[in-house]
Amino acid sequence: MREPKRTPAGEAMTPLILDLLRLNSLIVTSGDRLVAGLGLTSARWQVLGAIDAADRPQPVSWLARDIGGNRQNVQRIVNDLHRDGLLTFEPNPHHRRAQLVVMTEKGRKAFAAAMNFQTPWVNRLTQRLTVDEIGLARRVVASLRDRLEQGQEAVDANGP
Repeated sequence: MREPKRTPAGEAMTPLILDLLRLNSLIVTSGDRLVAGLGLTSARWQVLGAIDAADRPQPVSWLARDIGGNRQNVQRIVNDLHRDGLLTFEPNPHHRRAQLVVMTEKGRKAFAAAMNFQTPWVNRLTQRLTVDEIGLARRVVASLRDRLEQGQEAVDANGP
């Protein structure tokens, strides 16, 4: 059986994927340091951000979908945030068991404080980058994410 060969784009993509994985790790570590004094982690901050961005209270499964996370992991984080008084639950009129997740006043204050730390951090991070460069990177990442979410990267047993 012949080994498949990468296209030139495939050759260029492999190191980019490795760079993105390393970047993700660095972003999470930096975010953890940024909000540690608030009793948050990057994961907790991300869940609070999804709640803040939603038009209305959502169940955990919807929050997990919005952030691209595993429902069980998001449930654990939501439970921790609830235990710490940053979130509360409300009845869901459409589903008895899937309660709606709502930020408390304490949660809103913690999220606002985190975002106040984020502003100078992201401004420093983007020094020497243009808006066009950032836009191009975002379009490439969004395209890859869309393909992965739609399963377009799958290869059947007969090849690409």
